[in-house]
Amino acid sequence: MPTDSAPINLTHHFLIAMPGLEDEAFARSVVYLCEHSERGALGLIINKPTDLNIKGLLDKIELSLRRDDLTDTPVFLGGPVQTDRGFVLHDPVRGLSACQSESAYASTLHIPGGLDMTTSKDVLEALANGAGPRRVLVTLGYAAWGEGQLESELAENSWLTVDADAAVIFDTPVAERYDRALALLGLQAWCLSPEAGHA
Repeated sequence: MPTDSAPINLTHHFLIAMPGLEDEAFARSVVYLCEHSERGALGLIINKPTDLNIKGLLDKIELSLRRDDLTDTPVFLGGPVQTDRGFVLHDPVRGLSACQSESAYASTLHIPGGLDMTTSKDVLEALANGAGPRRVLVTLGYAAWGEGQLESELAENSWLTVDADAAVIFDTPVAERYDRALALLGLQAWCLSPEAGHA
């Protein structure tokens, strides 16, 4: 069992908001953690769609979408930080060797556990041209925690954590993602008390 001083690494985990977390940005949210270290954490909320879809987003940057499967796919509010900036969570690009995949897109974070997060426009250009990753989740903005901040929120029982499942991100209807993430822990929303407490 880890000691209290052992750092935890929740990269490629879901953070599931507890009912007591009433912050407007995070209430009933599921956050996919792209990065977590002693310096802090960065994640994308996967269940808060905006009124904009991928076609509309590409129209704004003067790209025409040639992927019918993505036309009506919503763009999500990834978090309250840099909401004017796009983030694309996607399957790794297949068919490339490890060194080639480093340069598939100009700015990609390879997340241990199997997903990639790209912030450069070239991934959107690939989607517009009918190519690009098969499964994508596009967000505006991201969620961030400074050093020790997430650990403090976990200690206050603001979040539950569980290993991420890509099927919840890409294959689950938006309205069901919170419940599906809880189900990974064997829980249902009605079981959770809005009162924070320690066992």
